[in-house]
Amino acid sequence: MKTISKYISNHSLFVVLLSIFLLIPATIGYMKTRINYDILIYLPEDVETIKGENILTDEFGLGAYAFVMVDNENIKKVLLLEDKIKSIKGVNQVVSINDVIDTTIPYEMLPDEIISKLYNKNETIVMVTFDGGISEDKTINSVRELRSLVDDASRVSSMTSMVIDTMDLSSQEMFLYVFIAIVFCFIILTIATDSYLVPVLLLSNIGIAILYNMGTNIFLGQISYITKAITAILQLGVTTDFSIFLYHKYEQEKASKKYKSNKEAMSEAITQTFKSVIGSSLTTFAGFLALCTMDLTLGMDIGIVMAKGVFCGLLCVLTLFPALLLVFDKQIEKLKHKNLFPTFEKLQKFSIKYFVGILVGFGILIIPAVIGNSNYLVYYKLDDALPSDLAFNVANSDLAKKFNIISPEIIIIDKDMKKDKVLSLVDDLKNVEGIDLVLSPTTLVDENTSSLLPDDIKKMVHNDKYQLIITNSVYELASNELNDQVVKISNLVKKYDKDGIIAGEGPLMKDLVTIADHDFKMVNYSSLLVIFIIMVLVLKSISLPIILVIAIEFAIFLNMSISYFTNTSLPFIASIVVGTIQLGATIDYAILMSTRYLEERVKTDNKKLAIQETLKYTVPSIITSALCFFAATIGVAIYTKIDMIGSICELLSRGSIISMFVVILILPSLLIVCDKIIIKYTLVRRERKKI
Repeated sequence: MKTISKYISNHSLFVVLLSIFLLIPATIGYMKTRINYDILIYLPEDVETIKGENILTDEFGLGAYAFVMVDNENIKKVLLLEDKIKSIKGVNQVVSINDVIDTTIPYEMLPDEIISKLYNKNETIVMVTFDGGISEDKTINSVRELRSLVDDASRVSSMTSMVIDTMDLSSQEMFLYVFIAIVFCFIILTIATDSYLVPVLLLSNIGIAILYNMGTNIFLGQISYITKAITAILQLGVTTDFSIFLYHKYEQEKASKKYKSNKEAMSEAITQTFKSVIGSSLTTFAGFLALCTMDLTLGMDIGIVMAKGVFCGLLCVLTLFPALLLVFDKQIEKLKHKNLFPTFEKLQKFSIKYFVGILVGFGILIIPAVIGNSNYLVYYKLDDALPSDLAFNVANSDLAKKFNIISPEIIIIDKDMKKDKVLSLVDDLKNVEGIDLVLSPTTLVDENTSSLLPDDIKKMVHNDKYQLIITNSVYELASNELNDQVVKISNLVKKYDKDGIIAGEGPLMKDLVTIADHDFKMVNYSSLLVIFIIMVLVLKSISLPIILVIAIEFAIFLNMSISYFTNTSLPFIASIVVGTIQLGATIDYAILMSTRYLEERVKTDNKKLAIQETLKYTVPSIITSALCFFAATIGVAIYTKIDMIGSICELLSRGSIISMFVVILILPSLLIVCDKIIIKYTLVRRERKKI
């Protein structure tokens, strides 16, 4: 590392110019990386409902569809509109009740449940199917054109409409996410450093690291909009303290006057920073990678991008940032100001003086923290994470009110199933509580009029491999009632056709609930295990990592329990990823304090004196780091209208402050009480013998 440090210090201008040059491919990669706005696409491919969706897409062109509500004053106008819709590129089929009425099938012969679902006094439903899947670009473009054609986006109900509205809202907010985070972080850094220029250089360095990270996402093909939204602010919050540490180390080395030039001082600062932050960066890196253990591949999406972000951030802190400090050294000195950051001496003294009372409070708070962490509310309905006045939400609401179409599902069965069995299955399905519509090719019309059924409708419901049964549930998506109903329907279908599949948004959401519950446990266990192992290796201790994990897990429990006691319902993805991110990002505070404590215990047998010196050295750094993390996330939490992003940022901003207080107040108390155990099972004694 010393050789690399010397090279960076002696060629600082070259490092800066090379870093700027690398922004070109990074920017190209960033612009060419596709952003995905459909969460359901991250369900595992081996899930039966995903297999069903693939069959609907490949065999029937029903992977994506839309219900369009149009005025029915004039049937000819409706049919003319249908012709225009058919001309849209990417549209597969367009059907409505008017297509049936326009044939020789009398209106009166159609089942009442069909009429009520597709037609009322004022409006009629036009169903549009598309060649591609819900979130494919060609489908998105088709639905955009469809919404433009009907001249009212709130008349088009479809999953793709939700994708479009999410995309547009996220794009509008993205710039402000980053801008707010930068402004807040700049304020904190100006107070925490002694030069007005250092925050500018530090944020520029992290900005470049973020662009490197986002640019290399091109190798992943695409990333989620959630990943895109939170990566920049999390990378800013997580890696800022690395930069602050290097700057302070550089200033210390310069002040020591042991070196002939600033280049030599910087070389030593880089080496020392690498040694100091490698352990904490590894735990953060591992915490993010733990998200890759999720069955919902969104976890892998976030995990890989964020872990890569930590690596890019650390790389730039050890190369570009020192080069910037050397290149602009004179300007930094000219713009120096009085250190505005307090030493927090009263907080340090309070932590030591009242450590017994703090431990008692810790013991009392554990109970509500555990209860709250186990019982907070979680929602899975994706449209609940978005404003109710968005066009797709208005359309869904109108569709439910006017036609009672709430949760339509599609059952896929063998084409050769005998008619009597199909009729029996249909009868059984009609008896399932909450089902108000069951349609199949054999029940749509009787055998005397089946030949009169339009070809477009025939193609939509059967082919040479499968036939479809369409149902509608009156239960809300992702509700317990619908999830239970999906299980009942699936069991019924399997009784008649062991290879039968129930597909649609309802079954997908039910699978999402099941997988999310599994992922929550998997991610928590794996992140704890991996981070614990890394800490054992870094701290050379068995007992100390247990104490640190207990402290940060308590902070996580406390953070999540606030949602319970404030009766706040969290989006499912926030409940899965926040704990792991908070653990990986804020365990650094605990590692910094415990590492310093071990160093002080090598020097003295007095544990209170050791903790006093530890707090004096670490508290300002921990508070600075926590405030930067808070600053990077709180603005987004306040501003965004997308609850999926807002909840994650709110929990992380609050979690950073809670972790900060836990580490400053509770961890010192635990170190004092557990001192004998720590010393016994740590390599401190060996170090003391050397001294």
